[in-house]
Amino acid sequence: MWTVLVILLVAWVVLSIVGFVFEGLLWLAIIGIVLFVGTLVFGFIRQSARRAKA
Repeated sequence: MWTVLVILLVAWVVLSIVGFVFEGLLWLAIIGIVLFVGTLVFGFIRQSARRAKA
């Protein structure tokens, strides 16, 4: 599970960098940042739920 989350986080970082490099794609950077934060939150919630079961 963490492997998929790390791959997604890297993808969102790359999307954000591309969005900031090309001025016309600033919207892409914003989407990348939102998806990065969403993926982090999802991962932490999932990890907390897993620890609560154990």
